[in-house]
Amino acid sequence: MSGNVDLNQRPPYDQVIQDIADYVLDYRVESVEALDTARNCLMDSLGCALMALRFPECTKLLGPLVEGTQVPQGARVPGTPYRLDPVKAAWDLGSMIRWLDFNDTWLAAEWAHPSDNLGGILAVADHLSQRRVACGEAPLTMRLVLEAMVKAHEIQGVMALENSFNRVGLDHVVLVKLASTAVCAWLMGANREQLLSAISHALVDGQALRTYRHTPNAGSRKSWAAGDATSRGVRLADIALRGEMGVPGVLSAPQWGFYDVSFSHTNKDLATKPPEQRCFSLAQGFGCQVMENILFKISFPAEFHGQTACEAAVRLHPQVRNRVTEIDRILISTQESAIRIIDKAGPLANAADRDHCLQYMTAVALAFGNLVAEHYEDDFHKAHPIIDRLRERMEISEDPRYSREYLEADKRSIANAVQVFFKDGRHTDKVEVEYPIGHRRRRGEGMPLLEEKFRSSLATRFVPQRCAQIYALCKDQTALEAMPVDRFVELFVG
Repeated sequence: MSGNVDLNQRPPYDQVIQDIADYVLDYRVESVEALDTARNCLMDSLGCALMALRFPECTKLLGPLVEGTQVPQGARVPGTPYRLDPVKAAWDLGSMIRWLDFNDTWLAAEWAHPSDNLGGILAVADHLSQRRVACGEAPLTMRLVLEAMVKAHEIQGVMALENSFNRVGLDHVVLVKLASTAVCAWLMGANREQLLSAISHALVDGQALRTYRHTPNAGSRKSWAAGDATSRGVRLADIALRGEMGVPGVLSAPQWGFYDVSFSHTNKDLATKPPEQRCFSLAQGFGCQVMENILFKISFPAEFHGQTACEAAVRLHPQVRNRVTEIDRILISTQESAIRIIDKAGPLANAADRDHCLQYMTAVALAFGNLVAEHYEDDFHKAHPIIDRLRERMEISEDPRYSREYLEADKRSIANAVQVFFKDGRHTDKVEVEYPIGHRRRRGEGMPLLEEKFRSSLATRFVPQRCAQIYALCKDQTALEAMPVDRFVELFVG
């Protein structure tokens, strides 16, 4: 036998894959805080989806691939009349949730939006519930949906704590695909072997590049990328439940595995380590801490690293609104991650480019005292040249403390500070906001506003009586958990 022939011995599944599978199969979600937060997350995510239906660039992508198709017992897409196969329904709902960059966020070594997984979770649960009812069986309940959300958040969030996909050019939706695959396979009734297979195929897939989030290619794909990922999770789960074999060494296989191909060879921190150390790092076991600590976007539909800058700018607005033409310079102190992602100079090509620009969002908040999704549209931008004039006067710098406390587990701050200097030598105070209103440290202040955000979104699609019915149900933890999934989704049919 030649000395350079690989031994063809099939390995056990990589440990990370086994850990995720065992967590999904065996973990019991009993945390009252996690389930209550999941309920709020459900409200917020569906609210974000309904608000996205105001934008034609989103709605043009929705609906069946073949016009007029109706799927018996198909999953309904909230706010629309569509009844689709679960894969396309997951695509549509996932894209709606993410379209306005207004749903929840998790910030660590990797950035993520775990509620993106609701696209797959709710589509699968709605379809399964309808099918069970048609067979004379009990439907799934919304308690199971909330548990699935907790588990999907946990998988995506824990994987993001110490594993930076962005530093190797991969987009964070790889974690949406991973979490959606695992949780949707569980909802479908996968056994351990089927679950392991499904998870392995999520890692075999070619993963999305981050280029559509960054200069010079920022564009609207970032608004549907998560929908694409959660729908792919549903598809891979279905394939595995049909008996497709898995790929046990997908991560660790020398030369051909994920670590060597996609993760470590361009990551300088990993490339110098021995092969056995070029792997994912799990800072903690899987439980329910991610859902308990999730960050809600409450005030502004904008990339999360700039949320506190917008809040600081709104506080400064009364001092500058009558003096915007007298501004000499604007100093913004921020974290390293914001500088890497959303520090942009020069022309901004489209709405997706603008909502990922720290200078743009801060300029709008300073000049107008608010920031809403319509402020990113071409017509608004062209009508208000003051925005770009303010951008040109901005100086961005890193505050090392902000960068450090951004990563500290007991803080997880997302701080920004803004100060405005005028041509006459006067200046405003430096306004610093360390924790956005959607942070766990500001839950008491934030939850009433989150609920109002949900009520406003309902009013964009439904008559007052339906709005009141949905809101009352979603406020009642016990009633919501007991609600059959198919009846819950029925309330949102447009």
